[in-house]
Amino acid sequence: MFDNLRDDAAASYDETPAPRAIEGPAPTFNAKPRSRRILGMTAQQRFILAFMFMIAVCVIGVMALFITGKIGF
Repeated sequence: MFDNLRDDAAASYDETPAPRAIEGPAPTFNAKPRSRRILGMTAQQRFILAFMFMIAVCVIGVMALFITGKIGF
């Protein structure tokens, strides 16, 4: 497979373009432009949701540490 790799690379190849099929009218796309919203929320709403999720994870983690006795008063 790799025996004559340099010869193949040095050899010229056919540079003529392949024949194309008969072209009709250009297709038209009526797609709406994509919105930058994820789940229908604005950037500020996503930030508040992520912040609330982070606070919930921290509170659950602290409660788990209290329950297991790793920290205490």
